[in-house]
Amino acid sequence: MKFNWGHKIVVVFGIFVIGILFLVYKSSQQKMDLVQKNYYADELKYQEVINASKNAKEIGGSLNVIRKGGHLLVSLPAAFHSSAVKGVAHLYYAADETRDISKSFVTSNGEFEMDLMTMMNGYYTLKLTIELNEKQYYYEQKLNF
Repeated sequence: MKFNWGHKIVVVFGIFVIGILFLVYKSSQQKMDLVQKNYYADELKYQEVINASKNAKEIGGSLNVIRKGGHLLVSLPAAFHSSAVKGVAHLYYAADETRDISKSFVTSNGEFEMDLMTMMNGYYTLKLTIELNEKQYYYEQKLNF
């Protein structure tokens, strides 16, 4: 049997179909996560984050974040150094929810430390919510480890 151009077209078409079916299979195996579990409910509460960000801008100053080995040292703006503040620090990793870290803290000197996982490399976002005198403050800073 001779292998003519008609046979070649059928072979190429067959390879194309097999390739498309392989891509469909691989895409169905990908993990798809939303940023948050209750995305829509959290979106309705987002006005609180906007108000807390506005409060942080009004008070002035910025965060100072330093990585020391397996720890992250966070220094709050000067306005938070004089009294006891409490808050929540959340290290958010967009690509994988299992690499996120959250920590509640209370500090009176304006500094706190977070323990990091051993193999923390990548692009993280530090989301910091602080409460001082019944008023909320929100800071966000991009970090690259």
